[in-house]
Amino acid sequence: MVILSSPSGAGKTTLVKLLSTNKNFYTSISHTTRKPRPDEIPNQDYYFVDNKKFESLIKNEEFLEYAKVFSHLYGTTRSPIIEKLEKGRNVVFDIDWQGADQIKNKKLNYKLITFFILPPSKEVLFKRLSNRDMKDKLIVEERMQEFSRDVLHWINYDYVIINDNLNECYSKISNLIDAEMNNGSKDYDKEYIRRHIDKLIS
Repeated sequence: MVILSSPSGAGKTTLVKLLSTNKNFYTSISHTTRKPRPDEIPNQDYYFVDNKKFESLIKNEEFLEYAKVFSHLYGTTRSPIIEKLEKGRNVVFDIDWQGADQIKNKKLNYKLITFFILPPSKEVLFKRLSNRDMKDKLIVEERMQEFSRDVLHWINYDYVIINDNLNECYSKISNLIDAEMNNGSKDYDKEYIRRHIDKLIS
């Protein structure tokens, strides 16, 4: 199981798609109560459901993890994930730190590697968020504030990767997954990451 988390706008969804295509990972599809964005396909990007349906899934303990993010609920149902893992497929998750914590605490009998993706700077993040379908200044502001809180969870992840260049970022993640799976040597500098985070939150 590979988890990719990041503050909104750091590019994790694109990285998850690359892992799924290039490494044949099964991508976990989350349920969410938010409305689809213009480019999203229901049942492919997300299972879009209403609050009532989501609450009933919680009640029936169907979720491996779920969390409230920006006033919407997101969750991963357990059965499809376990089924794929049992068949020997690797699974990649695009979830936030709350979900990552829940999956870690479940202590499932499968190897778990967690990645936290960060933008190269706050300026770049602001630009990325403003270019999305979030023309609303208030929404961008809210995401920037949330970013400062989300960043603090980097410490709970195996690896933190800076997404300055998409291909380089993907290649780093891919190499670390291979190294983890084959007990190879890992090219990873935690001190550099610590300094980068200090800059992001100063």
